[in-house]
Amino acid sequence: MISYLEGKLKRISDDRVTLLVNGIGYDILIPAYVMNEIRRTTKTDSELSLYISYNQTERQPKPVLVGFKMELDKEFFELFISVEDIGPSAAIKALTKTVREIARFIEEKDIKALKQLKGIGERKAEKIVATLKGKVAKYALIPQVELPIEVAEDFRKEVEDVLVIQLGHKILEARKMIEEAMKRNSGIKSSEELFEEVYRGEKK
Repeated sequence: MISYLEGKLKRISDDRVTLLVNGIGYDILIPAYVMNEIRRTTKTDSELSLYISYNQTERQPKPVLVGFKMELDKEFFELFISVEDIGPSAAIKALTKTVREIARFIEEKDIKALKQLKGIGERKAEKIVATLKGKVAKYALIPQVELPIEVAEDFRKEVEDVLVIQLGHKILEARKMIEEAMKRNSGIKSSEELFEEVYRGEKK
C-alpha cells in the first residue's frame, strides 16, 4: 500500500497531478484546497512530496490515490470517508474548504456551513456531524498558512476555546488540563501540539 510519494511534478490537471517517482508516473487525485496551494507554490518539473490515502475496495477495484501536503489532512480525509454514503470521490469533491474549517463546522454542528460543500446536502451534513462530532477537534487546530506571529503564538487560548465551547469542559478544568500539558512538554509551540498533549494526558 502506498502512503507517501516524493518525486517530480510532471503535470497538473483540473483535479489531479502526475508525479514521477523513480521513472513511474502516478496519477494522484487532489482536493481543491490542496490543489490551490500546489498551483501557487510548485512549478512543473519541481520536487513535490505528498501523503497518500490509498483507496481500493470490491466496489472500486482500481486503486484511487488521493494526495495531501500534510499528514493530518490525510488522517482527516480517511475519517471523512468513514461516513456512510461518502466515498473517496465524493469526499474529494466536498473538500473545497480547508480541513481546519470543515473540522470546525463539524464540531460546532454547523449544518448550514457543511451544506455549502460541493455535493453535501442536509442529510449528508447531518450524517457527517453524527459520525464525526467529537472526533475531529484536533484538526480544527491545524495552523493556517502564513499566520501572523502574534496569532500563531496565542495558541493556549485557542485550545481553551475548543475544550470549553466545542468539547464541553468547564473553563477551570480546561485551564488545568492545558497547564498540566505544558508542564509535561514545555517545548509545545502550536495549538495542534498542545491539543495532542492534552489528549494524551486524558487517555492515561
